[in-house]
Amino acid sequence: MTEERPDQERTPISWDALAAELAATREQAEQRGDADPATWDAVAAALASRVGERPVPDEPVPVVPDEDDLPLLSRTPGPAPAAEPEPEPDPEPLELLDPVELRGGLEALLFVVDDPVDEETLAAALRCSPEQVRDGLVALASGYDERSAGITLRRVGEGWRLYTRDDHAAVVERYLGEGQRSRLTQAALETLAVIAYRQPVTRARVSAIRGVGVDGVMRTLITRGLVHEVGSDPDTGGGLYGTTPLFLERLGLTSLAELPELAPLLPDTAAVLDEHPDA
Repeated sequence: MTEERPDQERTPISWDALAAELAATREQAEQRGDADPATWDAVAAALASRVGERPVPDEPVPVVPDEDDLPLLSRTPGPAPAAEPEPEPDPEPLELLDPVELRGGLEALLFVVDDPVDEETLAAALRCSPEQVRDGLVALASGYDERSAGITLRRVGEGWRLYTRDDHAAVVERYLGEGQRSRLTQAALETLAVIAYRQPVTRARVSAIRGVGVDGVMRTLITRGLVHEVGSDPDTGGGLYGTTPLFLERLGLTSLAELPELAPLLPDTAAVLDEHPDA
């Protein structure tokens, strides 16, 4: 028999297997006629050496301390609380505009826009609902059509815009055509001559030569397409102006070199002194 070591780890025994082994041993003893108590003592001693006199203790259950009993630094950090979203500002309340006020506001906005404008943009400017703007636009367009106004309100794509009525197209074309063919004033001709002979030249220099302001005349010449800006003066930073190809076309010239000389056109010095003795 193998001698048991005191520090040897004992293996848990199945009590069912032990009972079956005892029953088999007793049956074998009875069959042999061996019922001596000393024999059973030897069997019990052998079983005791195999099973072990001490019961195998149950495995201890680990005790988990409560979170509140742990030190502050040893506690498991939990998820940070979600930040509450800031409340959105309340939208400005929409107003129900008077029909007269709505019509005037729509006309003012439509007059200043360059492109078709949608109903939502108009509603935001007027601080009313898009539905009220839509009804106001329909009423405004109907009013123009009923009185055959010179303008009409049309929906183009996703927006609205004012247009001149087709019935008055001839009047508009005649006005624009005659405006382009109208003669230049004496002031415009003098300013154009200064620019033609002294170009590139600034507005300030033209004003100094003529002795008067030329801002209005310059706008007319630029609108007619006879003068345009060609750069900036490095000394003053002012714009430099010169004549356009249309200027040469209107005068029948191929280049500025064909401009007539100024000397034969200038008055004599004596005549200037007679007219302006203080000069």
